[in-house]
Amino acid sequence: MKELEAVELPIDGTLDLHTFRPGEVKNLLSDYLNACRERGILQVRIIHGKGTGMLREKVHSILKKMPGVVSFRLAGEDGGGWGATIVILRP
Repeated sequence: MKELEAVELPIDGTLDLHTFRPGEVKNLLSDYLNACRERGILQVRIIHGKGTGMLREKVHSILKKMPGVVSFRLAGEDGGGWGATIVILRP
């Protein structure tokens, strides 16, 4: 099996999931949101794409179980519409 290379992501409040496999999303989401909280970034945009909606549902399912998440909603049209989710984090 091929060894996976670590990918360094900028912690800037926007996470684009297009380049990741579905199996990576749970840990990636948790790690990224924790890194944002550590830096005082309390509003995060997660880009999951529109597609069939399966990735959006997975992201929302994970967010519902995260204690550091205050709320989340689909982005407005200027933020990606139903292809992105806005997350509000606890300080």
